[in-house]
Amino acid sequence: MYRRLSIIMFPIMTILFIGAMYWGYQEHQEKNAVLLKAENGYQRAFGDLTYYVQKLNDELGNTLAVNASSMDYQRKGLANVWRISSEAQHAISQLPLSYLPFADAQNFLSRVSNFAYKTSIRDLGKQPLSNEEFNTLKSLYSSSNEISTQLGDLQNNIMSSSLRWMDVEVALSVNEAETENPVVSGLREVNDHSTKYSDVEWGPAVNSMYIDNTITMLSGGNPISAEEAAKLAAEFIDTDVSNIEIAENGKESDFPTYTATVKDDADGDKKLSITAKGGKLVMYSHYRDVADATLSLEQAEEKAEEFVEQHGFDNMEAVSYDEYYNTGTFTFVHEIEDDVLVYPEKITVKVALDDGEVVGFQATEYASRQRDRQLSKPARTLNEAVAALNPEFKVKKQRMAIIDGEIGEEVLCYEFTGNINNQLYRIYINAETGIEEKIEKMSRNDQAVSS
Repeated sequence: MYRRLSIIMFPIMTILFIGAMYWGYQEHQEKNAVLLKAENGYQRAFGDLTYYVQKLNDELGNTLAVNASSMDYQRKGLANVWRISSEAQHAISQLPLSYLPFADAQNFLSRVSNFAYKTSIRDLGKQPLSNEEFNTLKSLYSSSNEISTQLGDLQNNIMSSSLRWMDVEVALSVNEAETENPVVSGLREVNDHSTKYSDVEWGPAVNSMYIDNTITMLSGGNPISAEEAAKLAAEFIDTDVSNIEIAENGKESDFPTYTATVKDDADGDKKLSITAKGGKLVMYSHYRDVADATLSLEQAEEKAEEFVEQHGFDNMEAVSYDEYYNTGTFTFVHEIEDDVLVYPEKITVKVALDDGEVVGFQATEYASRQRDRQLSKPARTLNEAVAALNPEFKVKKQRMAIIDGEIGEEVLCYEFTGNINNQLYRIYINAETGIEEKIEKMSRNDQAVSS
């Protein structure tokens, strides 16, 4: 009996064993293929980074080499610097650097990119490069030369020693601080070198991009107590103060807040964020599951508008709409005298599309930017603004609007909503200069909620 059983089972087990071996071999081959693809991707990205930093150095040198009055070549050179530094940042994003402190090098390239962009888009004939900006370009040229040399040496080391980026990723994930992997050490050296250039004078246009003005503006006002914050939260969501749990956040920071929480296992928790100075509500979320959508866009917008009015946000107009996971998010901006929209004073309201409940609210920008504004008379007439548009642009709606400009300053513009190339756009013409300040592509829903 056992003999007969073994005669039957032996070939079956043999087939299973061979099958397992083949499956294991296939898995091993597929794993190697994935690793090889990742390794090739990392090698290509680092090669691109080295190349772009070298090209960045060359372009900075070319821009400095021309006559100081060669405005056209300066603009062309700065535009190339912006493009190349952006490509270098893209190459960095494809490397396994999530565990490595490479932020200083990334920040350096980011500032180079923004400096070149902000400088190249202005009219150099009317506002030529200043002595300070020429000195900045010289500093950047010297800095990029040193970084390029370091990256080139590291690339040669990787190629001559057959080092693998996959080993770098493993070393970083285990212990970045103590690893002695030569690639990690080389990248850390490049990053440390980048910190030496923090004293470069980038100018106000670039520096303003790295300052959180929202936090600065929200840091004022009289301090409120935890009890006062709980009372404000209770009033907002219409519940008893005893149901509110309060936690203070960032007490010693520039932007201290209170987090108010209402626990509800059945219907989902509710959380609110209130500034500790001034007692301004800046965030509300109701964490619950949202069933399938039953409301139309118009019905959801009506619910959002009711919520906005109920909570004292007067003269707000919906300007955009996004739908995601059975919720619709409306952006409202403040409308002031003479039908002028103030985009810096905006709030967002998230509506559950199953029953119309408001499940999210964000008012940080409104709380920080809201103030009385005295509008100046536009330097350009409406007809002059219209003349700046593409002749094929079909205007459907026009009005005045205040938006944030390139360097964060508020700019009064003519806002034109219309159609060109079968697409909807908002085009903002600067009321002072008469040139395009901003162009936004609109969705059909954006047009529906703002019409």
